[in-house]
Amino acid sequence: MFSNYLIGLREGLEASLVVCILIAYLVKTGRRDALKPIWIGIGFAVAIAMGFGCALEFGSQELTFEAQEALGGSLSIVAVALVTWMVFWMRRTARHLRSELHGRLDAALAMGTGALVATAFLAVGREGLETALFVWASVHAASDGTPRPLIGVALGLATAVLLGWLFYRGALKINLARFFTWTGGMLVVVAAGVLAYGVHDLQEANWIPGIRDLAFDISGTIPPDSWYGTLLKGVLNFQPDPTVVQVTVWLLYLIPTLAVFLVPARPGTGGPRPQPTPAAVRDKT
Repeated sequence: MFSNYLIGLREGLEASLVVCILIAYLVKTGRRDALKPIWIGIGFAVAIAMGFGCALEFGSQELTFEAQEALGGSLSIVAVALVTWMVFWMRRTARHLRSELHGRLDAALAMGTGALVATAFLAVGREGLETALFVWASVHAASDGTPRPLIGVALGLATAVLLGWLFYRGALKINLARFFTWTGGMLVVVAAGVLAYGVHDLQEANWIPGIRDLAFDISGTIPPDSWYGTLLKGVLNFQPDPTVVQVTVWLLYLIPTLAVFLVPARPGTGGPRPQPTPAAVRDKT
């Protein structure tokens, strides 16, 4: 449940911050007339993301068992790839997200209503589709026959909306770069579990061999239905009897990805390059 809460919080907060930045900029510049197109674009983005999630969930139920496992495993790998790209992108651009969105919004304001709708739709829609795919993959991996994974996601999204509103009202100030670094690191750990589970799905679909070659089996020590087994599965997507391929893929993803992610970013990366001042130009001449 915690891993799904983290996903809902992290992904939802990104979308909430994008919405807050767009709305606050329009209000601050006296362009309240442009708020309606922005909300229309946001509404379309949310509807598309929810529709995508429903299509994944209900569409997969019509497939055979092997087809379901193949689809689940493939989409889990795609979700991990997208989320990995996202955490690195956000770590690099968190400090400059506001100025980047302001630039896009200025260009859209000059082009008209349709451009405003498209700007809001694209800014929020990308986050929404990534969230829907990764939430579906994570819930699929952590599913234990209870609604706990979905409750965790819902609580995370609700927390993200609350935090976004507090940011907008100026009642909450935190170091976003540090926040996204810490949550990004935890999300990499969660993604490693989703990736391992996706590989297991592909093994059950007979796409990858080795389904019977277990790396270890500690089901007797950590029963999957025990409270601590459920906790480990909910937090880390832990499996007491993984295959050799699962453990190998988990290690090959987690160790290098986390090591690279936790390397401090060089100052000035990810943002616009500073322009030289007139005085500096004169000094060079």
